[in-house]
Amino acid sequence: MAEDTAAVEKQFAIQKIYTKDISFETPNSPKVFIEKWEPSVEFNLATQVQQLDEALMEVAIKLTITVKSGELVAYLVEVTQAGIFVLGGFNDEEMSGMVGSFCPNILFPYAREVVSDLVAKGGFPQFILAPVNFDALFAQQVQQAQAKQAPSSETIN
Repeated sequence: MAEDTAAVEKQFAIQKIYTKDISFETPNSPKVFIEKWEPSVEFNLATQVQQLDEALMEVAIKLTITVKSGELVAYLVEVTQAGIFVLGGFNDEEMSGMVGSFCPNILFPYAREVVSDLVAKGGFPQFILAPVNFDALFAQQVQQAQAKQAPSSETIN
């Protein structure tokens, strides 16, 4: 006798990985090429999620890297690396982890390659992004959200 409440099978598949947006600027070239190379790096990362249909999600990571040499902006790179993923049978907590950590971990190596290629083609020394621990970033985001939702334990007299 079959159970009426059969367990929902979890589904995960990569449908497509693609570069959604690219921007590379060298606002101070050629001057930056003849100045002493003293790079400083600013790195920003954001994740975007869009539900496409019941089981399809687009997950995108947006990287913005600004490299200055001294006071001059040497280059600015913006890359949005995206993927379409089949995600089914996950509860809300599991789904949050999939789109907040698992899928970005899959996308990041592709974004890192795009950044490295753009910087090299722009005439600058090789730039390799360090790995990002999306699991830790997601856990931190969950903790911050829980802290905001936690009721205040203060009493008013």
